[in-house]
Amino acid sequence: MRASTALMTDRYELTMLDAALRDGTAHRHCVFELFARRLSGGRRFGVVGGTGRLLELLRDFRFADDELRFLRDESVVSAEAVAYLENYRFGGSITGYREGELYFPGSPILTVEGSFADAVILETLALSVLNHDSAVATAASRMSIAAGDRPLAEMGSRRAGESSAVSAARAAYIAGFDATSNLEAGRRWGIPTMGTAAHSWTLLHDSEADAFRAQVDALGTDTTLLIDTYDIEQGVKTAIDVAGTSLGGVRIDSGDLPTVAATVRAQLDSLGATNTRITVTSDLDEFAIAALAASPVDAYGVGTSVVTGSGYPTASMVYKLVARQDDAGGWVAVAKSAEGKGSQGGRKTAFRSLENGVATQELVVVSDGFESLADPSQHPDARPLQVPLVIGGEPVADYEGTRGVAAAREHHLRVREELPLRALALSRSDPAIPTVYRDAADA
Repeated sequence: MRASTALMTDRYELTMLDAALRDGTAHRHCVFELFARRLSGGRRFGVVGGTGRLLELLRDFRFADDELRFLRDESVVSAEAVAYLENYRFGGSITGYREGELYFPGSPILTVEGSFADAVILETLALSVLNHDSAVATAASRMSIAAGDRPLAEMGSRRAGESSAVSAARAAYIAGFDATSNLEAGRRWGIPTMGTAAHSWTLLHDSEADAFRAQVDALGTDTTLLIDTYDIEQGVKTAIDVAGTSLGGVRIDSGDLPTVAATVRAQLDSLGATNTRITVTSDLDEFAIAALAASPVDAYGVGTSVVTGSGYPTASMVYKLVARQDDAGGWVAVAKSAEGKGSQGGRKTAFRSLENGVATQELVVVSDGFESLADPSQHPDARPLQVPLVIGGEPVADYEGTRGVAAAREHHLRVREELPLRALALSRSDPAIPTVYRDAADA
């Protein structure tokens, strides 16, 4: 039996539920929205990550005996609330941006509809998943753009929590990385895995030549030898002496990488190893990768930077109530108005306006209720952005598991082609396209 995810929840969500059960508002139909007010780090676009993971976790959002016992023993909520949670199953619907989709400030990334009791307690789970995975996916996409056609491998597991490492590998792959060093990510999500040897392998042996010879004997001449444990120039010579000119690759993990890569390429060519590939690692981020664009590098391995969002480990998304029914059954748009933390009330339909296949704006059409939701036929020059993710409490299976990961990766690489040229720059700037709100009555 899989572990429950129900207590991956902040206490105040359950105390609000408890109070709502007491005053009769728990069953009011509500619309919650997950969005980002701004893009972290002055980035020009964001990438939605974690949607498929959230759907899988939602399947296990059940209050079983252990969870209910904890709530009773710690007096978190009343006996009435515990009785309600005993039979809790999310019965509402969720629509949202597909995983791998681009987003901008104000994009309605997830729209959660249901009773207040249904939807309010999903806040922490939804935010913890999408904030982490979207931060990684956004950084990974920037790195993938900087790398161009050169392969990227994610190898940052040792720089993250053990569960976060698996999630980060998944998000990086969706956003354009080609492989991961994390075997659990490979097993769980169908991501290609890679890896050969670390410096400890060389240090284990009496000589660098002994280490290289043992590795070639075990893995064949197409392996990649790590050449910077001692002297790089000697490491290259030893690698070719041992493996011959058919050696698959060498890896460089230290030094001034543009200079070292050029020197190693020249030495390999002089030794006749013209097809031996060069992989570089060593604390790379998108800026370092971009700086290596003109260097004779064949592949990159990225660790710390990608799993920590390249300096921005959260996407700063929030989860807000934007519409609810009143006592008479009519719809009311609601919004927080605090300075710097305001939100746009109302149920939203999102489109990406395109001109000759290039994105020009994020169009968000706002309505109070459901009768006046925008129809895609009203916006023929725009691409609808939202899809059903949960219908009547049941997650859409197409977005889960290895199939969901593959689809999200394909979708991301396709929609990234819509970005205007200015979006590809790495410097801090305004979002690449504006977010424009329009009232449904005027749409």
